[in-house]
This record gives sequence, C-alpha cells and structure tokens, in this order.
Amino acid sequence: MFTGLIETIGRVTDVTQHDTKSGSYAVTIGDVASILDDCHTGDSIAVNGVCLTVTHFDASAGWFRVDLAPETLFRSNLGDLSSGSRVNCERAMSSHTRFGGHIVQGHVDTIARLVAMEPNESALTLTLRLQYDAPRPGVETLPLPSTLSPYLVPKGFVTLDGTSLTLIDVSPPNGGALAAPDDVIPTNETVDFTVMLIPHTQEHIVLPTKRVGDAVNVEFDMVGKYVYRSILGQFQRLDAASGSDGVLSSTMLDRLVERALRRIT
Repeated sequence: MFTGLIETIGRVTDVTQHDTKSGSYAVTIGDVASILDDCHTGDSIAVNGVCLTVTHFDASAGWFRVDLAPETLFRSNLGDLSSGSRVNCERAMSSHTRFGGHIVQGHVDTIARLVAMEPNESALTLTLRLQYDAPRPGVETLPLPSTLSPYLVPKGFVTLDGTSLTLIDVSPPNGGALAAPDDVIPTNETVDFTVMLIPHTQEHIVLPTKRVGDAVNVEFDMVGKYVYRSILGQFQRLDAASGSDGVLSSTMLDRLVERALRRIT
C-alpha cells in the first residue's frame, strides 16, 4: 500500500526485453539512492503509480530493477518508457509512516490523456480525458470511460502517475468535455476531469513535464470502488424483483456514491 506522496524522481537507465513470446520486459531505474537504504529483493516500489517488485538493486550505486508483465504494459504508460525517461517513485508504506495522502494500492485502473495544461498564477491546472478504446470483437480494450465516471467526484481523490491529487471539476455522469471536444469519441464516453498542482508538487513529480496527448496512469479512490461495488448488487436485485430496466437505480447509485465520497473527503 502507498500514500501517493512521491519520494523521488528516478531515471530509466535500461529497458531489456525478457521474453519475446510473452512480451515481458526488465527495466532498470537509477538516481534513486535516497529510497534504497532499507531496500530488499522482493520489496514493492510504485513506479508512476504501478506497484512493482524489486528483483535486483544496488543501494550504493542507486539503482533497482523491476519486471514488467504484458498486463502491466497494457494498462499503464510504462510501455512508453525508454532510456532517459523520468518516473515517479514511492516505496510501500512502513508502519510508522505519516499518512499524508490517501490509500493507494498501486493497481492502475486505466489511462488518461493530457488535453490541457494552463498556468493559474503559480499553480498549474491540468485537464485530462479518460482513454476511450472503441470495443472490438476479440480484442482486449481498456474499460469504457462511462463505466469509470462514478469514481470521479469533485473534491475527491485520484492518483495520477502515483501522485495523490484532489479533483476539481469532472464531467457530468452522462459524459461531456471540459476542454475542446473530440468528435471521434461519443459524448457519453468523453469523461474529463481537472486537477491543480501547487509549486511544491510541480517540483517533485514528473507530471508537469508531460505534453498534451501524453498518457497518464490513473488509479481511482478504492473507497469509492468498494462503495459502488457493494451497493450495485443490492440495486440489481431490486431491479430484478421489480422488473425495472435499471435506469432509476443506476442514477440513485451514482448519487449515493458521490454523497458518500463527499463526506469521507
């Protein structure tokens, strides 16, 4: 488990393909001596928000190595890494860590694309759009944005490339662009949200160096996911018993999740 408070920015020094058949890779990350003083083989380190297992390391030289499986490459932006890439790094929580962010699992849910970055005095306001992959028979795609929008709640938490951030604005539950619309993406699958980076955050994470169109790893607040999942079954049983088409209960569920997350945050 992680907090979403980035400890250091590492630099990719090597990317090696492990297995050409499975498509797995080994990645070496350097410039991270500050987080390796208590490291052991098998420890977990979040890289751009993805929980990975340390397979080799050299604390004195300041590097560690991790393996990337095909599923990890598919669901995150780690497949875009190359020698020289900078990445956010955070060790798993220790029992005495001050809990300053929110509960982050390191399990990326989907990818968002940066669609705008606007200065706001000394801060930066970023607008991101959840990745939409048109469904194709027999081809694995990322979850539809419309199925993920209930987890985006104004003033709630979201994790971007491993960084715990607070949501400012989000698209309506039925979709809609906050920035320039994309005519290729259906309105209900256009799910945008904004976050703001204060100067301190800008100096300690990779996100401000990204360009419009770049991929960002997204992990939604696990509290919202548990709340949504636990209530969904109850509404589905009510729909089945009443013969409802599910529209009313789905709307009620979205509102309940939003209210619950507002109280928690």
